[in-house]
Amino acid sequence: MNDHIRTRNDGGVLEVVIDRPKANAIDLATSRAMGLIFRDFRDDPALRVAIVSGAGEKFFCAGWDLKAAAAGDAVDGDYGVGGFGGLQELRDLNKPVICAVNGICCGGGLEIALSADLIIATEHATFALPEIRSGTVADAASIKLPKRIPYHIAMDMLLTGRWLDVDEAHRWGFVNEVLPTERLMERAWELARLLESGPPLVYAAIKEIVREAEGLPFQTAMNKITKRQFATVDRLYASEDQLEGALAFTEKRNPIWKGQ
Repeated sequence: MNDHIRTRNDGGVLEVVIDRPKANAIDLATSRAMGLIFRDFRDDPALRVAIVSGAGEKFFCAGWDLKAAAAGDAVDGDYGVGGFGGLQELRDLNKPVICAVNGICCGGGLEIALSADLIIATEHATFALPEIRSGTVADAASIKLPKRIPYHIAMDMLLTGRWLDVDEAHRWGFVNEVLPTERLMERAWELARLLESGPPLVYAAIKEIVREAEGLPFQTAMNKITKRQFATVDRLYASEDQLEGALAFTEKRNPIWKGQ
């Protein structure tokens, strides 16, 4: 599909690696390819968890490929399914996504990371939104980042383009774990296997509730849950897995999740 995106499936886990030297920057073709990959991940019931990372040890992703843009790869509003990088605007993505940041994570690369549910990073990872220096706006980050970390820290990053080392990123809470380089992908797969073994219908409900409730008053969101007005919640409450969870608890055994 695209020479710069490597994928592999193992059980219910999909691994997606951006491999576009030198900086794993993303052009239109790569973004569109990633959109198709994550769309297929979303729609394949056999796949339960995704990991996204970058090739090499220096860059996770430098974001939008400005050199390609300057050479004529102009933004035409169509980054492909799911928007830039295939993740940040992909509708109804109700499966867990882990981002393993293996180095520099900036601009659109940071926006891709913010689209994941868990972010782990190497000890040498760094983070920035340098768009201000190229006269453009970090659009998705401007929406998401002030909701993830303290407002003034987010605005500092957006307005100045300053870099954060991984310890500061961890301190502000948008990195879950900091790991030695040699442990990064091992830990990503440990987390993926943990999530793969969990209840997919519950994960779907969690992701839809979190996503949809963001703009709702608390009681409105609660009413939508209790009245089963979220599609994933309605499916969960009518599922075999819901009964299986209760039976497994009373029988003191591990549940067998079927996703139905």
